[in-house]
Order: sequence, then structure tokens, then C-alpha cells
Amino acid sequence: MDNGRAMKVLLCAPRGFCAGVDRAIQIVEIALERFGAPVYVRHEIVHNRYVVQSLEDKGAVFVEELEEIEADDRPVIFSAHGVPKEVEADAAARNLFFLDATCPLVSKVHREAEIHHKRGRHILLIGHAGHPEVVGTMGQLPEGTVELIETVRDVARLDVPDPANLAWISQTTLSVDDTKAIVSALNERFPAIVGPHKDDICYATTNRQEAVKAVAADCDAMIIVGAPNSSNSQRLREVALSAGCPRAQLIQRASEIDVESYDGVATLGITAGASAPEELVEEVLDRFAARFSLTLESARTADETIVFPLPRLLRDTAKPEKAVAG
Repeated sequence: MDNGRAMKVLLCAPRGFCAGVDRAIQIVEIALERFGAPVYVRHEIVHNRYVVQSLEDKGAVFVEELEEIEADDRPVIFSAHGVPKEVEADAAARNLFFLDATCPLVSKVHREAEIHHKRGRHILLIGHAGHPEVVGTMGQLPEGTVELIETVRDVARLDVPDPANLAWISQTTLSVDDTKAIVSALNERFPAIVGPHKDDICYATTNRQEAVKAVAADCDAMIIVGAPNSSNSQRLREVALSAGCPRAQLIQRASEIDVESYDGVATLGITAGASAPEELVEEVLDRFAARFSLTLESARTADETIVFPLPRLLRDTAKPEKAVAG
């Protein structure tokens, strides 16, 4: 071990779990406590393999589709990303007992989409094709009534049925800056377009990106703890690079880091996506501490106090120490 090399570590805050992720994990854990194993979960409850594995160890069984569930008498939980209405209808038709762990901020976007549809507006959804949240949001309404756009270039190619009856909504985990550019292009091309009363990008996504922006230019490199299929984690890496950090690496576990390659790094920034638990950040710090003499500094840009209630059925089962924290 050689920890004589000095390294300053800027720990971004807020980082890691958001209230929606914390709530979703609690729903699975409390369902297991109350109903016993197995409890089925459609899709990864959140995009983090470490979290999924820990819940599997407790008795959760993850499936991609309801058809994979063999025992119709066991609870089924829908992931934090939300599901199309046809999935809920299928579950109801099979008399499955299901719990919805959809993040309330994603549910807010679903409600916005329904309101726009009732008012006769064609809906443009800013998001990433194939992401579970996008699939779930588009699945709230009849096919063809919601159109996906991913880039500013897509705006120029749009052929909408009625420019006077348009609305836009967005995935909650996008890059704040990229989304602003797309919205600006939409407003320029379609002046009558209606947007959300409050930005659809969630508070946690925004806060974590702002924390990265605040330190990126001061860092020689940044580590983002998160999963490759996590949209908000991928956006943190992109934001770090665009905000002036010359090197940013997205990792799931500390074992993926080649610590020797960081020998020339004087200041390292570390953050974590909204689905990554703090123990994985501590794991990263331990790995660097084995080679470097670390000086830790917290770089906090916001305080988070948002709380999301659990589903009514599970509230009396929750333990006080498991209160959802933002």
C-alpha cells in the first residue's frame, strides 16, 4: 500500500438516493416483511444492480413481464419508473395483488399527459427512446397521441397534426441544459405550445447536476457512482464533462476503478446517481484511500427535505426509522 500521494476529494452533495428511490425500495422491503417471500417486482425497482441484488437476497423476484410470474397469489410491485396502463389492466384481469412504486414525480407527468389529452392537445414527450419511464408515460394514452423527441434536431423534423394544439412534457431524469435547448426550439417553432406548470425534471436530478456543475471545473477527474442504464447517472457524467472536468468515469462498483490511472489527479470529484446507495460511495473512498492520502471536502449546493408517503396499505407497517428522506 502506498498512500503517500496526496489527493483532495470533493464530495458532491446532494448525491445518491432521492425520495422516490428510497420510497420504492421501502415498498419492496415492507412488502417482504408483511407478506413474506417471494414478492415479485416488474422490472428493476430502480436502476442499480447492487440494490436489486440486495432485495433478491431478501426474497424479491424480478421479472420483465407479468407472464413470467408463476404464482398469481403473490404480491407484484411496479418499479419506480412507472408502467403503461395496459400492464395495470393485465394485472387486474389476472386478479393479481399489485403495489405501485412509481415515483410520485413520474405520476405527476402521467397526470399532465392525461389532462393535455382530454383538452385535445397532441403531446410531445422529451425523453430517451426505450427508457422504462418513457415507455410508461407513452403507455398512459392511446397510441399516436404522444410523440417522442430526443434532440433539438427532432424538433425541426416534427410534422404535428395541429400546431395550435400542442403540449410538451418530459422524462424526469434528463439533462437540465439539454432539455432547455429542446424546449427553446419547441417554443420558437410552435409559439402556442403549452408546457408544464412546474418543470418535469425532478428536484433530485436537478440538484445532483447543479452540484456537479459547481465543482467540475475545479476537478482533474470525477467519479460518478451509478448504473450504465441509469439515465440520471449518465447525465451526471455528461454534465461533468460539459462543465469543465477533463475526465469523468461512470462506475457501478469500486472494483471497476483503475486507481493507478489516477496518480496524476490532484483533485477528484465524487458523486452518485439517484439510485446509488451511499455505501457504494464509501466503497470508492476506501479504494482510493488504499493508494492516496485523502483530504475530504463536502461540496453542498442544496438541502433536500422532500418526503413521499408510502402506499396507504403499507403505511402502518413502516418503522419510524425508515421514514423516507429526500
